[in-house]
Amino acid sequence: MKNILVLCTGNSCRSQIADGYLKHFARDKAAVYSAGIETHGVNPKAIKVMAEDHIDISKHTSNHVDEYLNIPFDYVITVCDNAHEACPFFPGNVERFHQNFPDPAKAVGSEEEIFQEFVRVRDMIKVYCADFVKQHLS
Repeated sequence: MKNILVLCTGNSCRSQIADGYLKHFARDKAAVYSAGIETHGVNPKAIKVMAEDHIDISKHTSNHVDEYLNIPFDYVITVCDNAHEACPFFPGNVERFHQNFPDPAKAVGSEEEIFQEFVRVRDMIKVYCADFVKQHLS
């Protein structure tokens, strides 16, 4: 089983969504963790947008990357440029991947427009995670 860490700035939206999809697609092929270089709490809109796709992340917590420094990760995936630049060193044979996704928490407009941005980003992350599992865990 592979260990995967998904890292973002606040571990509130993008990394939480990726965590949910990686667990969904990888099933028992990987242990998936998500963290931030800061902790902002799990965004309620991230929980809602994932529930729309039948994935429950309501029990997720916002964790700091330092909590996982002793886990031998096989893969570290940064999902925003800020986390990519601030990502700590992980010892061992760790493969690092980076894909910058827009931050849906920064969306402006009506409630509906903001939620549609969450849907758009969720769908981008879903495709990325499905492809990642297919390429690296199959």
